[in-house]
Amino acid sequence: MGLIDEYKGWRQRRRLAITCQAAVELMTDYLEGALAPKDRQRFEQHLRYCPPCQRLLDQLRATSDVVARVHFDELEPETRDKLIELYRSYNQT
Repeated sequence: MGLIDEYKGWRQRRRLAITCQAAVELMTDYLEGALAPKDRQRFEQHLRYCPPCQRLLDQLRATSDVVARVHFDELEPETRDKLIELYRSYNQT
């Protein structure tokens, strides 16, 4: 690969680059398959070079899997109340 090809590759990666903050904001849409192809490509490019964002995405997937198995009506009333309280306090911030 020559210098010109290396420069073109660098420019392409730079053009596609997004920040960690932008990646975090895209994670839910990515998991739901709701990203436009260009945004998906940029997001996946970021993930290839960012282990912290890879770990966060893995944690979101694991959390989603666990939450999907929880049946609200099967929880103890005290646990339900704590979850509702936590949710309300989070939404107020």
